[in-house]
Amino acid sequence: MHEGLDRIHITDLTVMGIVGINPDERTTPQEIRVNATLWVDTRPAAASDAIVDAANYRTITKALIAHLEAGEPMLVERLVQELVDIVFETEPRVESVEMTVEKPTALRHARSVGITIHRSRV
Repeated sequence: MHEGLDRIHITDLTVMGIVGINPDERTTPQEIRVNATLWVDTRPAAASDAIVDAANYRTITKALIAHLEAGEPMLVERLVQELVDIVFETEPRVESVEMTVEKPTALRHARSVGITIHRSRV
């Protein structure tokens, strides 16, 4: 499935944003944590040592942050899919993404609650 591909990890990207169905969640930004694994062939960048041959994880991360700060989805299910779509739109070298979006303050007795999805470029 991911034969010949390498993995780029974005770990614990934490941004304040609007997500949720409760009235306070619709008006008060809360912490949203994102973890992502991006499957990419890094061999061209390794051979050339040039950023033009690399999947630019800085550009991807900036696009994710902008969406987290500006978007206002009701459901985490929608948000995680939107973020995966942004990865594919931002960086054509990414072949597949596994992403987890968590709301650390959503449940009183749990450290966090979240959803993980895995999508491949169509």
